[in-house]
Amino acid sequence: IIEAAIKEKADIIGLSGLITPSLDEMIHVAKELERAGLKIPLLIGGATTSKTHTAVKIAPRYKEPVIHVLDASRTVVVVSNLLDKGLRDDFIAELDEEYDEVRDDHYDSLKDRRYLTLEEARSKALRIEWRRPENLPPQPHMVGHKVYDDVDLNELLPFIDWNPFFHVWQLRGKYPNRGYPKLFNDASVGEEAQRLFGEAQAMLRDLIDKRRIRASAIVSILPANSKGDDIVVYKDESRTEVAGTYHGLRQQAEKDRESTDPYLCLSDFVAPASEGIPDYIGSIAASAGFGVDELAAAYEADNDDYSAIMVKALADRLAEALTEKLHQDMRRELWGFAPNESLDTEDLLSIKYQGIRPAPGYPSQPDHSEKTTMWKLGSIAETTGIELTESLMMHPGASVCALVFAHPKSSYFAVGKISKDQVDDYVARKGASTDEIETWLRPILAYDA
Repeated sequence: IIEAAIKEKADIIGLSGLITPSLDEMIHVAKELERAGLKIPLLIGGATTSKTHTAVKIAPRYKEPVIHVLDASRTVVVVSNLLDKGLRDDFIAELDEEYDEVRDDHYDSLKDRRYLTLEEARSKALRIEWRRPENLPPQPHMVGHKVYDDVDLNELLPFIDWNPFFHVWQLRGKYPNRGYPKLFNDASVGEEAQRLFGEAQAMLRDLIDKRRIRASAIVSILPANSKGDDIVVYKDESRTEVAGTYHGLRQQAEKDRESTDPYLCLSDFVAPASEGIPDYIGSIAASAGFGVDELAAAYEADNDDYSAIMVKALADRLAEALTEKLHQDMRRELWGFAPNESLDTEDLLSIKYQGIRPAPGYPSQPDHSEKTTMWKLGSIAETTGIELTESLMMHPGASVCALVFAHPKSSYFAVGKISKDQVDDYVARKGASTDEIETWLRPILAYDA
């Protein structure tokens, strides 16, 4: 199949399964397509197949679109959408969301989900051959901290992702008019979305021209190495004194038996101290929220809730845009591992660059309390005015923070549910109480606490 697809320069590959053994063969073909590095969409059909089996068993084996087609008559529509450059991305995004839901529903239905012990999960961690030239950690041009005070908001405009803005207002187009700017063509919400966007542009221009809100940020790139599931950050390049430690959590939920995927932890993406190879960890804390609370309060006092919501939504977009720009600056200049990177806004928002920037409290590290280490290492409250509340929310509200990993093999992932043995280990590593850790991690505990 693969040889023929390459020889014929196929646009689409289709697999049809009529008997149960075909299902395993489809999984095998998907794995081989991935191993061969092909970029051809894969259609799945036939009497034995289902959307659930396709989403759970086949799609995770191949990074390109894998689509279950109920019957042959529907193939034309699917293929047309895949080959139309104007429709393809939205069509795939719609499918990805649908298949994520199918997978979630499937796993929720597995009442006896098995979890590896922490020791087993660690034995199946991502293994990087750190001394191979292509795996050596990129050495940064800047080591330390860089503070950005009173950022020019005009510079952030090209980096704004408008899609979450429309979600705030519950304006979502339907395929093929999903997302900005295609949303404006949607029959049901397009006109309203266009009106809202015009008013947003007017307020944004006013906020910038009259300097009604202010943005500041800090970028850090610090010497670091991993030790087990933790990332140790050093005070300087001598690496003799520890300044702080980021504690990681590792995936434990058993993957499909056919899967050879590693059980990931963020520390996997940083060179181990035992290798004697210098590595680094980056971070960003950014806010475009200074002055927003006062503006919103004034609007609310004037019974103008619409404008109060609008200014907060725009500040959120600017904070995310600032983070996007700073991450680009790190890749191109400060860390400098991608000096020739040239991506447009769509590519940036599609994460087509090297490295990742996961945020504490989100799927790759669900523990919000890890923010305290970031704030301590960068003296963030003192240098930027961005503070952490008792519940570890950021203030001003329109603020973003993230760790930054440079290695080309770093990738986003979700830790998922974890077992009691990992919680006990995490408690010991952090020097915290079990009650405290279980409180922070309750959404991902695989047991009742």
